[in-house]
Amino acid sequence: MQRPPPEEFALKETTPNIAGSGKYMTGDKLTSTYDLVEQMQYLYVRVVKAKELPPKDITGSCDPYVEVKLGNYKGVTRHFDKKPNPEWDHVFAFSQDRIQASSVEIVVKDKNPVLDDFIGKVSLELYDVPKRVPPDSPLAPQWYRLEDKKEGKLKHGEIMLAVWQGTQADECFSDAWHSDAATVGREGVSKIRGKVYLSPKLWYVRVNVIECQDLIPSDKNKPLEVCVKVMLGGQWSKTKFSSVKTVNPSWNEDLVFVAAEPFEEALMFIVEDGGNKDEVLGKCLIPLSSVHPRWDNKAVQSKWHNLEKHVVVDGEKKEVNWNEQYTWEVYDPCTVITIGAFNNGFLHKPSNDSTIGKVRIRLSTLETERVYTHSYPLIELHPSGVKKMGELELAVRFSCTSYINMLHKYIQPILPKMHYVHPLSMGQTARLRYYATQIVSMRLARAEPPLGKEVVDYMLDVRAQFYSARKSKANFFRIVNVVSGFVGLITWLDMIRQWKNPLTTLLIHVLFVILILSPELILPTIFLYLFFVGIWRYRRKPRHPPHMDVRLSHADAVSPDELDEEFDMFPTSKGTNVVRMRYDRLRSIGGRIQTMAGDLATQGERFQSLLSWRDPRASALFVTFCLIAAIVLHVIPFQVVALLTMFYVLRHPKFRTKVPSIPANFFRRLPSGADAML
Repeated sequence: MQRPPPEEFALKETTPNIAGSGKYMTGDKLTSTYDLVEQMQYLYVRVVKAKELPPKDITGSCDPYVEVKLGNYKGVTRHFDKKPNPEWDHVFAFSQDRIQASSVEIVVKDKNPVLDDFIGKVSLELYDVPKRVPPDSPLAPQWYRLEDKKEGKLKHGEIMLAVWQGTQADECFSDAWHSDAATVGREGVSKIRGKVYLSPKLWYVRVNVIECQDLIPSDKNKPLEVCVKVMLGGQWSKTKFSSVKTVNPSWNEDLVFVAAEPFEEALMFIVEDGGNKDEVLGKCLIPLSSVHPRWDNKAVQSKWHNLEKHVVVDGEKKEVNWNEQYTWEVYDPCTVITIGAFNNGFLHKPSNDSTIGKVRIRLSTLETERVYTHSYPLIELHPSGVKKMGELELAVRFSCTSYINMLHKYIQPILPKMHYVHPLSMGQTARLRYYATQIVSMRLARAEPPLGKEVVDYMLDVRAQFYSARKSKANFFRIVNVVSGFVGLITWLDMIRQWKNPLTTLLIHVLFVILILSPELILPTIFLYLFFVGIWRYRRKPRHPPHMDVRLSHADAVSPDELDEEFDMFPTSKGTNVVRMRYDRLRSIGGRIQTMAGDLATQGERFQSLLSWRDPRASALFVTFCLIAAIVLHVIPFQVVALLTMFYVLRHPKFRTKVPSIPANFFRRLPSGADAML
């Protein structure tokens, strides 16, 4: 069995103060939007607008802004130049845990005063503030008469306010200025708050390049070597050179691209003559928005498009996390949700967001309607080794409206029908995966606040395709762990053959005799055995969702040089000596794999040589044996043959010899392709 991971990297179950923690949800499923997180109390102050503000300078105008004070906290709105009736519509949120005052003060000030910046104020006692929690209706703002510094009412000047007590479930929470982010500034609040980024819907664009007609080359005396280059955004692909060397070349070749909605790019077709320094014979531009989507396997009608001749002018070519809750619809229970944590590079200076760690949860491993509350270790692999960067406390619930529909998903194809009718090659898949990553990265970089490329690459595991000695070891031991069940079965059968436990061997004799005499019981017995094994293991089913396993990943047993190689650039940036050492190490590993592959090929070729007459005597013996076996098996009932074979295989060790069996001796003498290898 695999050793458990160290305690530091283990998953910890938590008991937060939420509804249904660690239990199954029952009753009405239309629960609160924030029923998976602890409620946090806030004092909300919404400053809407002001009117009839008194002038502060000789021009009879002012540059007003609002300052909201609560104890030691102070929030400020933006200011307006020369505007006596400004509109702000700005919300301030103060955490109730840190309030050390009995009243909140809203002060209207002048940005460019001559003498005094004070215009007027409004003071509100906190015990008069109403409470509001969604789905309650929003609190309507009210007009308040401004007061002077001595709390006397001013003749002119009113401000529209709304003040209430609420939680993080309030609609204004995400856009409000927060007291816990006072040092960030009003402009930077949006860059440190939780935000849902929608990954664009991706489509495959399949282009079938059929033929061209009436091309006009610059040199009509030379045979044409024509190919078509197709470009879509930053992607490009090229057909082979046409076998038809005329002005009417043909290809009938498929090129595949990936595109994202909305379709802003256009397909660019460039016809080139490779035999004349890649002369451009024509271009064509097709907007993706004009291409109809294909939902079934019906043939798409081909269409001619006009090529525009490439013009040369003067030698130059001219082209014509928090307590926040999120909910998603799940279309497949086998979906994996990834939660990444990053160090916000905006807070100190504009820089990349450095990674802290991530958590992956496969939804099919969760029980429906159960709330899982755990503290997940954030584990990150650095050039210096594996490190725990912190913990991420999550509450997760997987709900379903129809259990039958969810079970039906398990027998449906994973991909749409067209993926199986016109499958993509491995090369196309790898290339399209790269372009899809680039498109998603560019789209999310245009969001507000922008999501950096390093964040998208980390969440999409861009480096997963790179070579890693650590991952190679981990995958090898994963295979060993899978095969260990079969190895254990073979070991157990060998113990039966050796009569290590005579009682068990006798019981196996009885079982085999029953199955041989009643072969119709073989398959029911196998499936019934699997049923009881599954029922027996139900008691020990996993109680916690899976998480990053440093032991399985071999992250805790990797050498510094292997880590340095894993984090190396592509192509490598290391010196000659380091590259030579790693190359020699890779050669030694490749040599062992080569030997193993050769041994496997040798055994297969020996099977093929049984009837190939490469060794005429061996083939004659095998053919004669097959004839005798056919006659014997025709005369003697199969059940008798099976019983005799079983008793022979399970015979007592006293009746055995340690020399190899006759079939093994015969098989090892058969020829193979290894004799013809250089």
